[in-house]
Amino acid sequence: MAYQHINIPSDGDKISVADGKLLVPDHPIVGYIEGDGIGPDITRACLQVWNAAVEKAYQGTRQIAWCELYMGEKAAGLYDGNYFPSETLTALKELIVSIKGPLTTPVGGGFRSLNVSIRQELDLYACVRPVRYYNGVPSPLKKPEEVDVVIFRENTEDVYSGIEYEAGTEENAKLAKFLREEMGATFFEGAGIGIKPISAFGTKRLVRKAIQYAIDHNRKSVTLVHKGNIQKFTEGAFMKWGYEVAEEEFPEHTLTEAELWDTHNGEVPEGKIVIKDRIADISFQLLQLRPAEFDVLATSNLNGDYLSDATAAEVGGIGIAPGANIADHVAVFEATHGTAPKYANLDKVNPSSLLFSGVMMLEYMGWTEAAELINNAFERVIADKTVTYDFARLMDGATEISTSEFANCLVEKMG
Repeated sequence: MAYQHINIPSDGDKISVADGKLLVPDHPIVGYIEGDGIGPDITRACLQVWNAAVEKAYQGTRQIAWCELYMGEKAAGLYDGNYFPSETLTALKELIVSIKGPLTTPVGGGFRSLNVSIRQELDLYACVRPVRYYNGVPSPLKKPEEVDVVIFRENTEDVYSGIEYEAGTEENAKLAKFLREEMGATFFEGAGIGIKPISAFGTKRLVRKAIQYAIDHNRKSVTLVHKGNIQKFTEGAFMKWGYEVAEEEFPEHTLTEAELWDTHNGEVPEGKIVIKDRIADISFQLLQLRPAEFDVLATSNLNGDYLSDATAAEVGGIGIAPGANIADHVAVFEATHGTAPKYANLDKVNPSSLLFSGVMMLEYMGWTEAAELINNAFERVIADKTVTYDFARLMDGATEISTSEFANCLVEKMG
C-alpha cells in the first residue's frame, strides 16, 4: 500500500510466513519506532550496536533494512495530533517484526495507553519477558546467577481488556444496579467498576506458546501462576485451562508435578517438561528465595505485569529487562521501562532494555550468532565497570559513561 509518511526501504525484502514458520530473508525490512522521552537516545545507540553485531556475525551477507514507523509524540507532530496513526498499525502487520522505544502513557486521563492499544489492535496476546543474570551487574540477591526465567504473560484479557466504568457515570450506575439487584453483589456506593475477563481461548493460546517455547529451548518446567484460591472462576480457570492444554496437546512432552512424585519419585524422565502451578503471591517470595525452581512461567495479565518487573529487579532492574509482544507470528519487541522525560536528549540513560529486546528480536529471526555477540560484549563491558549512571552509583570503582559511549564500548568489545 501507499503510505503517507512511512518509507518502505527499497534495498530490503519483507519477512513472510509459510507453513506456520517465519521466513527471514538475508536483507529483511524491520520496523522501528523511536519512542518518546529517552526513546531517541536509546534507539540511536541500539541501532548502532545491532548493526555492528549483524555485520560482525555475517560479514556483510546479512543486513537489516530499517524502516522508521511513527507512534507517540513524533507521530502527533506528523499526523495532526494523532498519536497512533492507522498506517503505522498497517505497517506493523505488513513487516511482521518490529521494535519500539518507550511511549508516553498518561496516568488517570488523556488518551489510552499506546502500548495497550498496540497489543489489542494487533492481538499480540503473549508478552514475553526473559529475565536472566549477566555477570557483574549489581543485584540485591546473594546468588543472582540462579535467576533464568522466561515469563509468558497473557496480554489482551484480564484488567488490560480495558472494560471500566467511571464512578458517577450513567454507565456505571446502570451496571452497579444490575450487579446489586440481579446478581446479588454487594460493594460500596460510588465505586469505579472494572470487569476482568479471562477466557479458555485466551488462556490456552498463551499457555500453548509457553509450553512450545519450553520444548524448543530445552527448558525444564512451565509454572502456571494464578490467584485461583480467591478468584476461582477467572484466575482458577486460568490454571485449570493451562493444565488442559498440557494434557490434551502435549502429552508426549509434559507431566504434572503430581505425576512427577507419584509415578517417578521426583526424577524427571528424559524429554519431559514438568507442568506445575503456584499462587501468585507466594511466587514473588519463591522467586527471591529459590529462583532456580522456576524456568518458564505462564501468567494471567496483571500477575505477569507485577511479576516480570519484580523478577527483573533481582538482576539489575527493568532498565536492562527486555520484552516482546507476540501474536502467532507478528511481533513487536520493546523497551519495558517508561519514557523518563527528565533525561530526554541528555545521552545519559542505560539503553540495555531496548538493546536486549533487540537481542530477543534477532533470536526470533533466527540470527542467534549476532544475538550472542551482543550478550558476550555486554558482560565484557560490565566487567570493565564502564557503565551508565544507574549502574555506576551501585558499583565501586565504576566509570560513568553516556548512552552513546556505552554503545561504542559494546561495539569495541565485539572485536
